[in-house]
Amino acid sequence: MAATKVAASKEVARKRPDQAAAPRRPAARRKRDPEGMQRKILEAATEEFASHGFGGARVERISRRARTVDRMLYYYFGSKEKLFRTVLEGAYEQLGKAEEQLRLAATPPLEGMQQLIRFTWEYYYTHPEFIRLLNSENQHRGQHLKKSTRVSQLSFPLLSILSDLLERGVQSGVFRKGIDPVQIYVTIAALGYFYLSNRYTLTRFLSRELMQEQQRTEWLQHMTQVVMDHVCVRQDK
Repeated sequence: MAATKVAASKEVARKRPDQAAAPRRPAARRKRDPEGMQRKILEAATEEFASHGFGGARVERISRRARTVDRMLYYYFGSKEKLFRTVLEGAYEQLGKAEEQLRLAATPPLEGMQQLIRFTWEYYYTHPEFIRLLNSENQHRGQHLKKSTRVSQLSFPLLSILSDLLERGVQSGVFRKGIDPVQIYVTIAALGYFYLSNRYTLTRFLSRELMQEQQRTEWLQHMTQVVMDHVCVRQDK
């Protein structure tokens, strides 16, 4: 009899509304943020491609870095190749925006040329991912950029700034006539690019820590001297 009463009381307790388990609430859905997700993917992809190149990069590692899944990369960008091209386009776009901030139209030619050289060197130094991405693309003979219509539409004012400096320098009598601005552009880029892209092997080969601050400062001075010696009017002794 006692056992029957205990069982009955347990049954009543199970049926009491205040003792019943609260109904489960539906899980809150994450707000969709396609622009934010694409930005995270591109940031992760930039790091992955810069570290491993196009050939060595892995979609699954990009997904993990972006805290998403592989299918989202393909959903937004279509393929690994298109994602790499988008990363390259973004790198060039950032460069163009940085060049737009270099306002030298009212700067004397000599000073302006020195600022332009310094800008190029410092941009390469502070954006090592840009150099590594270009290294990878050059290994693939520029095939991804060939398919890009966006890069050709971007603004790269550095060459026009350089042309203006050279022209004004000729007019003011400080720069020589007939200097090809494209050659000077390539010279400045090469002096900075080669030093930084080959710093590891050069450091070992030359037994000199090229990335020490003093070494970097001296190299900028050397770059500046090389370019200025070429473009400036030679003064007769």
